[in-house]
Amino acid sequence: MIKLSTFALMKPRALVLSLLAMGSLSAHAELTITPFFDTTITSDPNALLIEAGINQAISRIEADISTTITVKIDFKTMTSGLGQSSTYYNTLSYSKYRADLVSHATSANDATALSFLPSTSTNPVNGTSTMDITTALLRALGENALGNTGTNPDSTISLNTSIMNLSRTGAQNSSFYDLQAVAAHEIDEVLDVGGPASNLPTSTSTTGDIGVMDLYRYSANGVRSYTSSGSATSYFSINGGATDLVDFNQINGADYADWKTGSSPQVQDAFGTPGAQIDIGTNELTALDVVGYTLNVVPEPQNVALVLAGLLAIGARLRFRARA
Repeated sequence: MIKLSTFALMKPRALVLSLLAMGSLSAHAELTITPFFDTTITSDPNALLIEAGINQAISRIEADISTTITVKIDFKTMTSGLGQSSTYYNTLSYSKYRADLVSHATSANDATALSFLPSTSTNPVNGTSTMDITTALLRALGENALGNTGTNPDSTISLNTSIMNLSRTGAQNSSFYDLQAVAAHEIDEVLDVGGPASNLPTSTSTTGDIGVMDLYRYSANGVRSYTSSGSATSYFSINGGATDLVDFNQINGADYADWKTGSSPQVQDAFGTPGAQIDIGTNELTALDVVGYTLNVVPEPQNVALVLAGLLAIGARLRFRARA
């Protein structure tokens, strides 16, 4: 397997890129993802297949999200690893982020998640007052965010298409990775789910800004998890740890906001699965929902505890590198 998505977070600043050959867009989605294809793609003999695969992944994500923003992404190819994203972000206070979540809450999952996020000046994870949030998510919450002004993208996504099945039709190489799944993984990270959505340090220090997904890391009911220890238990939960929706990756060197790779492949797995054709599923959609996006179809709460927590709250208120 190959690690999904090494990422780089970039503070908003001037960025000069060669942006060529804009791809086709979904006609009716309120979320608009505008792709720009670098010459490393447009000059490739398989350019049409690569662009089509990326556009298919974009169309599926656009159809899932009704938040009205435009996200600009520059796509290029690379010759090592599997995929990576370099994404703009900015800081926002935890209290302002929570207030934005309250004003944008539309689902039972939102209500559940908010009921476990205290209304305080410091975050409940490590006690700092600010968070790192991607420019795409900031704009989704109504915040001013640089990064895609003019021709500057919110992120640059690089894909190693030489080890990918470029189309889901026709002959498939079982040892290759699905282009659409890899592209979706990286786009999720631009939207702030997976990859840069956790700021877990690789050292013993746990101070500093957290990422949005760090608010939903638990090791047990009522017990938050914020450690990069490979032996730690960390899972995604929106009801205070009562329900383990999916385990987080705890392998140092892969992304801590990605899922632990298991027997049933998911788009946001930390390690890719060769031959698997997968699209964004319930866990990714739940994460997109609770970090601040409005979904066209909200995932059903996955057990009674989630339903009850949501009702109470309403009433109360890839790094992709080769791996041996």
